[in-house]
Amino acid sequence: MLVVCLLLLVGLVETANEVDPYNILGVTKSASQTEIKKVYKRLAREWHPDKNKNEGAEDMFIKITKSYEILSNEEKRANYDRYGQTDDTQPYGHGHYGHGHDQFYFDKSFFHFPFSNKGSQEFVDSKYALHFNQYVNDVVPDSFKRPYLIKITSDWCFSCIHIEPVWKEVVLELEALGVGIGVVDVGYERRLANHLGAHRTPSILGVINGKVTFFHYAVVKEHLRQFVEDLLPQRLVEKVTDRNDLQFLNSWHEQNKPHVLLFDQVPVVPLLYKLTAFAYKDYVQFGYVDQGLSETANLLKQFNINTYAPTMLVFKESTDKPADIIQAKGMKKRIIDEFILNNKFLLVPRLVNQKLFDELCPVKQFHRRRKYCVLLITGDEESYTIGNQAFLSFAYTNTQEVVRFAYVYQRLQHPLCDTLLKTKDSTPPPQVFILERRNAAGKVLYKEVAGGWNGTDKNKQHLLDELQRLQKDPSILNQDAMLPELNNEFASMFLIRWIYTAYDYLTEIIDDILHNNWHGEPVILRLKRITLGETACSDLSHPPKKNFVEVTELTDITYTSNLVKLRPGHMNVVLVLTDASKNVLLSKFAKEVYSFTGSLTLHFSFLNVDKHSAWMETLLEFAQDAIQIDTGEDDGARHKIDYTGYILALNGHKKYLCLFRPVYTGEEGPGGATGGGRRSGCREDHPPRRSTPRSRSTATLQIHHKLDRLGLWMERLMEGTLPRYYIPAWPGLAKITAPK
Repeated sequence: MLVVCLLLLVGLVETANEVDPYNILGVTKSASQTEIKKVYKRLAREWHPDKNKNEGAEDMFIKITKSYEILSNEEKRANYDRYGQTDDTQPYGHGHYGHGHDQFYFDKSFFHFPFSNKGSQEFVDSKYALHFNQYVNDVVPDSFKRPYLIKITSDWCFSCIHIEPVWKEVVLELEALGVGIGVVDVGYERRLANHLGAHRTPSILGVINGKVTFFHYAVVKEHLRQFVEDLLPQRLVEKVTDRNDLQFLNSWHEQNKPHVLLFDQVPVVPLLYKLTAFAYKDYVQFGYVDQGLSETANLLKQFNINTYAPTMLVFKESTDKPADIIQAKGMKKRIIDEFILNNKFLLVPRLVNQKLFDELCPVKQFHRRRKYCVLLITGDEESYTIGNQAFLSFAYTNTQEVVRFAYVYQRLQHPLCDTLLKTKDSTPPPQVFILERRNAAGKVLYKEVAGGWNGTDKNKQHLLDELQRLQKDPSILNQDAMLPELNNEFASMFLIRWIYTAYDYLTEIIDDILHNNWHGEPVILRLKRITLGETACSDLSHPPKKNFVEVTELTDITYTSNLVKLRPGHMNVVLVLTDASKNVLLSKFAKEVYSFTGSLTLHFSFLNVDKHSAWMETLLEFAQDAIQIDTGEDDGARHKIDYTGYILALNGHKKYLCLFRPVYTGEEGPGGATGGGRRSGCREDHPPRRSTPRSRSTATLQIHHKLDRLGLWMERLMEGTLPRYYIPAWPGLAKITAPK
């Protein structure tokens, strides 16, 4: 026993020496925060796994990061100096970034104290580890189909060990139901943890529809399960009884969706069914029938439901008879998903948006995978009812794997109908077309079925003959056209959209008058003799309304209103300049962004880096790893970065920035080639431009060309395709850099 204790003591001493933050960073205990920060940046660049491919680089990088976590936090540093350890339940980030949310607490029934958490973490953490780009590109979009449960942890977090048994059990259960699982290790992904607003370990949070919600209760299975259920929207599943069953089933026409009914014995809707309803909410309407209620007896009798096992029925155009049925005691997610996917469309759905059209009538890929779409152009008035019903009955009796039937209302899809009908008649007669889509740009081959469509036996025979000919000879589709994108009929109504547009326009005018967002005098940059052909973008969805560009200086006075409290959806495009380059850069900036001034969501500012270089350096620290800013280190001495000509697109509400770096740096290499050309935030290499008009000095030229290709970058900004660099909070701008 004594030998075992001695071995454990030796192991603890070795572990303590291994993680000594002072030894790892190579600093003394009297080192200042500035020295520690400088050493950390140098070591992080040297040992970053993306740059250093040596074996052990990743482990060394982790040790460096963890050491900096301790020494950069005065409280943790003092705790380490006194006791040789840190308390991982304290905030791991800088104190002023904390959100102050309550921490969950532990239930004594599952307190465990193993010497190492490696065994338990290998089961979950390595499999579900999340990285920043993975979260932004995969988890956030996927959270619109399923909720995510994410744990924030750390290798040095002893409290994290206590929740491992419960976490493991919850993961096994919820993942099988369709919940996404993630684990963020702050030693590797401090940036992601800060982005999520999680500043303590351990923390548990949920993500749904891109929104983050923290868990604040005792870590027990029932609470975590209820937490995930509470994340889901209300009224995903409608309770159906004998009173409202017809109303529920008959809404298929209005909603253009199949309706699914689950019959079960339990009084509450099962979580698995709620998750399924959330995943397929855009395609199917879900209802639940509690078999134990007396108010559902008629439904059970009408559809001959076996009360000993859960039963799922799907109804399409017919409300009297289900289109499909499954019944099983152990209703698993895989079975339900397969059932829904096989029945996610009506037999003859109405094309209400482009997404539905793309799924029903996919683009031809290979000869053996030809898909045809039989499209009826009709109306929703009562006079069209007989023909529409006849088209539906024809589809029921002529179902084929390679043919899908659909219809559109001419008054709601004018562009599409006018292209096929080749007429501007506001009330054309119903007509049937057979289509084959050739590319995603809208090209189709098609044939018009002769005789129109009134639902007569003669119409049906003509259509049947054409489909039979099509099987033998696809070349009968002898016409081609470029179809426009379908209108989204289920988007906001046109009146509401018009009201929103008018509201935004009026708000913009009021803001201009009252200076809600733009305090201080704006710089008016007038553009003389400029045409749209000279601007960066000639095809404008929001053409400029003025012949000048308003640019406001970003100062400590305008900072809050122009950035921190900028309205959601709005962005501030900020030009970084100096006193010496101000006039030249502002003139060039105005010409490059002029074609984008018609957008109501873009604002334009400039920042004088002579006054606010500290703010600029602090801001770009959050993007340093992602954009790999060249700090020009030489023999350990850091050269000052020239930020002149940088462009920052700042989204104040969502706390992210997009970065444009100058294409032309003004540095001449051998043979006159431009050296050191930096890349913009779009990560594309641009060829340097050289121009030497005699009327300008060389210095003016160098500054002027810093904004070359800014117009192209602005186009990508408007498209939303630029990389985004998220920050936990906007740094303050109150302090002005002292003149040197």
